[in-house]
Amino acid sequence: MTQPVISIITVCYNAEKHIEKTIQSVLAQTYPHIEFIIVDGASKDGTMAVVERYRDRIATVISEKDKGLYDAMNKGLKAATGDYVYFLNADDLLHDNQVLEKTFAACPDADVYYGEAMFLAEDGSPLGLRSQQTPHKVPENLHWKSLQHGMVVSHQAFIVKRAISPAYDLQYKVCADIDWMIQVLKQAKTCCNTRLVIAGFRVGGTSKQRQRLAWKERYRILDHYYGKVSNFLHHLYIVGRYIVKKKY
Repeated sequence: MTQPVISIITVCYNAEKHIEKTIQSVLAQTYPHIEFIIVDGASKDGTMAVVERYRDRIATVISEKDKGLYDAMNKGLKAATGDYVYFLNADDLLHDNQVLEKTFAACPDADVYYGEAMFLAEDGSPLGLRSQQTPHKVPENLHWKSLQHGMVVSHQAFIVKRAISPAYDLQYKVCADIDWMIQVLKQAKTCCNTRLVIAGFRVGGTSKQRQRLAWKERYRILDHYYGKVSNFLHHLYIVGRYIVKKKY
């Protein structure tokens, strides 16, 4: 499989400010086999007016109320028909016009392709690689146990065969992507480290309430996959790392 179809799924809500740049970064790709899917949560701003300007180049557009982010992402998965699925948020940008072409050229027929992600400022200018500004380093060889210390690979830099992509678990409101990624990697036989910066995403603040929920959900998820004792020890390490980072 040298020229697979990739389904790029963009989920959005009231994304008028940034979605046009996201759409343009997809449509500018030199890789020809793209199924572009946009799932809008019944936006109340001008998001859909922007989408309509490019409607003839978008395979599927869904605009309706949903039950949250992961419900919308499941709608995108259900609509996808490509060999691979990839989630690109409404304020994310593919890194350059050749990145998908270079990604699939990196390895033949991998179950997962992964790489780096770039932090972006509000105006879209690069702030530095995620791995350089967080404790999460992209592993040379990615597998399901790599996520014991958290999201070592950003979802913006993670492309998956649709055949091994489960639905997102809607019991999680903030961290269903970690659960989803572990499930994918448990099924994956081959993971290709492209060593490419695949996409960039804007850095936004997280409320304290959502941060607390994220910690709780992540702990439950990692407890489930890695065991109570192992997970407790790993979280001691994570907390220690967080304290050191805040100190300096």
